[in-house]
Parts: sequence; C-alpha cells; structure tokens
Amino acid sequence: MSTVDLSLISMDENEKKVVNEFCHLLEKSKQLFNGLRDLPQYGHKQWQSYFGRTFDVYTKLWKFQQQHRQVLDNKYGLKRWQIGEVASKIGQLPDLMVKKLRYYARFIVVCLLLKKMKLVRDLVRELAKQIDDYTSTYEPEDQMEWNLVLGEIKSFIEADSVINVVDVDSTSIVLSHRLTPLNTPPIDKGTPLYLTLQEILIVGNSAEQENGERNNKRDNPHKYLLYKPTYSQLNTFLASGFKELPPNGAMLLYISADGSPGNLKHNDDAAYDLGGIVTNSRKDGEIINKNKRPGNLKEMHCLHPGDLYPYTRKPLFLIVDSDNSSAFQNFPNLFGQPVVCLLSPEQVPVTMQDQQIKGALFTLFLHCPLMAFCYVCNIMDIQITLWDKCQSQIDKFMAESSKLFVRSRSLDHAYMQFFGDDFLRLLMLRFVFCYIVLILHRGFKGPSFYPVSHPPLPTDEILEHPSLYKIVLDLSAILDCRSLFAEPGEGDVHGGP
Repeated sequence: MSTVDLSLISMDENEKKVVNEFCHLLEKSKQLFNGLRDLPQYGHKQWQSYFGRTFDVYTKLWKFQQQHRQVLDNKYGLKRWQIGEVASKIGQLPDLMVKKLRYYARFIVVCLLLKKMKLVRDLVRELAKQIDDYTSTYEPEDQMEWNLVLGEIKSFIEADSVINVVDVDSTSIVLSHRLTPLNTPPIDKGTPLYLTLQEILIVGNSAEQENGERNNKRDNPHKYLLYKPTYSQLNTFLASGFKELPPNGAMLLYISADGSPGNLKHNDDAAYDLGGIVTNSRKDGEIINKNKRPGNLKEMHCLHPGDLYPYTRKPLFLIVDSDNSSAFQNFPNLFGQPVVCLLSPEQVPVTMQDQQIKGALFTLFLHCPLMAFCYVCNIMDIQITLWDKCQSQIDKFMAESSKLFVRSRSLDHAYMQFFGDDFLRLLMLRFVFCYIVLILHRGFKGPSFYPVSHPPLPTDEILEHPSLYKIVLDLSAILDCRSLFAEPGEGDVHGGP
C-alpha cells in the first residue's frame, strides 16, 4: 500500500475529502496541461476553449492547496517541489493569459477606430473581469500596468464623448470623423501639389488623449503610435520614419505631453535652453554628478527643439500640444526644406480646467472643430439636426479659409508645400478655426491662451479676415451663445500668432 493510502487510514472523513479532491485536481491539471502541447496551432476557438479549461483547473488547484495547506502538509505529505511544479506550470499559463489580455486590448482599439462603441463597452466589461481574475488569483507584477490600461481605455471612451449628440428620441449618436472625399477641404484646381504625407508619429505622455483621423481617399500614411516613449525610443522611431520617407514625402510628428520649462532669457539658445516636452517621466538610469548643482540637470526624456533639427533635412510638419509649446516657436530652417509648426495655447481658462475635460483642447479642435466649439461654449448636449446645421457652417469656414490660403501673397511658402495633402490641409484650416474661435471668445484673454504657428500665418489675409470672423459669429448665433464672443475690433480682440 502506498504512503498516501496508509495516511488515509488515520484521516477523518473531511480530511479524506480534501486529499481526494486535491489528487483529482492534480491529475486533471496534468492531463490538461499535457494536452495543450498536442493541440494544433490553428483553430482559435478550439485552442481558446481548451486553454480556458486548463487555466480554470490550475486556478482551482492553486486556491485549493492554499486553503487546505495544513491538511495537505500533515496528512498527504505535500512536498515543496510539488508546490513549485504547480507554480511553474501556473507561471507558464499566466504568460498565455497575458496574450489573451493583449488580444482584448487590441480588439478594443480596432473597435474604437471603427466606432463600434456598443461592442467596445461589452469588451471593456469582459477585459475588466479577465484582469480581476488574473490579478486576484496570481498577484502578478504587472497588475498595476493592466489596471492602468483599463483606466486609459475608459478615459478614452469618455474623451470621445465630450459632447452628446442625440436623435429626436434622445438616443445618443456615434459620430464618425473619418476624412472622406465628401468632407475634404476643397482646393483650387490650379494649386500645385508638392508633398504628400507618408510618415506619422503620434506621441503621448499624458492620461488624457484624443484619437486621430484616417484618410480613405488614398493609401494611409505609415503610422507609429508611441505612448510615453523614452528619448532613445522616440529617436529610434523618428530615424526610422525619416529613413523611409520617399521623394516628395512629408513626415507628421504630433506630440501631446507636459512641458519642461527652461530658462526664460531672450538670449538663450532656442535649441535647448528654453526647455521642451517630457515624453516619459522615468528616472531610472540617470547618473547624477555630485559636483554639479541640481539646477544644471535636465530631464533625461525631455524632447528639446534642437533634438528635431536633424530631421528637418526632409519636410517636417510638427504639432505640439503642451503647456510649454512656445519652446518650439523659433524653429530654424537649416536645410531649406519646408518646416511648419502648429503649437497649442499654453493656458486654458480656470473654469474649463475645473470641468476636467478628458484630453487637450487644442487637440480637440484639430480632431473635431464643432465639438471643440460646443465645449468652449459649455454646450454638452445637442440635437443631431442642429449639429448638422452647425457642421455646414464649419464646412463653409473650411472652404473659405482654403481659398484665403491659396490667394494669400504673404503666406510663407512652407505652408503651400504641404497644402496639397488633404490631411495636412485639414489640420492647417482647423488651426485657423481654433485661433479665431479663441481670440473672439471672451473667456480667452491674452497671447498664452491662443495657438501659435511657425512660420507665422498672415494676420490680415487669413487669421483676422472678416469673412472668417463672420462665419464663426454666425455659428455662435445658431447655437444661441453669441454673447460669449466679442465683436471684431473690441479691445480684447487682438491677433498675431
């Protein structure tokens, strides 16, 4: 008779049940684990079902041996190597579980891009349950990261519904912001087409982001989405995008991150002394020289304007959404290639800070101008019929401003180099809309509340053109918020980006 069989003689009924159940779970777990190796690599449903059963059994086995450890140690003679073996196999299974969590996360991103919001919410609930099961059972080291992922997905959903557009029966409507031939800003037939957008880098280091747009009229540019990259990671992707640029191709770099201010002296080197934006807040790997004063130390992962100078050897379109965006407003043209910078306001009114918008206001204007307009006017719900009427005003603004760009005699030629690309043209026109809305709005007072462009856009011919002012004021009248905007010529209204 085996040792286990002999020990059963001295056990009471409850102890026998514990040992028998443990032996049953142990044997079943071994069979299922070995069966995983024999499954074909194809057939996702078959593999997922089998893995789920294996994971559930090992989860139950692990919890069972923890709950009945005393009985199993004293009566069954549970050895340390047996516990280690179970833990080892469980360690292999969480690796597969992490792949499952990543699958959910990627699926959610795809559904967000496709605007399948009902499916997104269902998937978020499932992901939350999977994360709870994973973290509560195994207490893994990456549980904080997965909770952060879940929180950021939820924040993204909230950010994408800043304004609630409803149907006649008060049902919320999911809006599409895709760039199509129907909503592409018009351009005169004779306008020369110099460059096309080929490479996009989107960089974020803040909890509140907004999503981008896609262009269905032609092949999409190649995109990199970097979240909290280190300087070396960002530099690597910049170099890769730079290398892949074809002739007559342009690179778009969009960065949304907190600023790292430098010195404010006018005689400082604009390349590095004026600070920049922090793409990652990690401190590991820093070596502090004790002989230097702390004030001499700079953020390791701060992107300075000078860091981008080498990449201006090819056409570069830069968008910076930060509270230190002004550090990038003196970009030199060192290689004769077109360089355009669209820079966010560095401040927003206190009242709008209190509303805790998810995402940056400047990015919201570039993403959906009408949604941003409603937000600065404190309009949170709007009927779809009124929305469509207002969107016609936005389209009118884009058409008129597009004509002004083409006809301008003092516009820097760098803008026209990029103007032939549908997506870049849309960004430039939305920048103008943002500038005019904020400079007319009574709640935004002072240069730090307005966006800035480099090279500067002409004031009289574009930024303060009466026809554009009129469209914005007409829009405010349609939405019954005309009192929030000043008349052109009032003391608070002054231009110069």
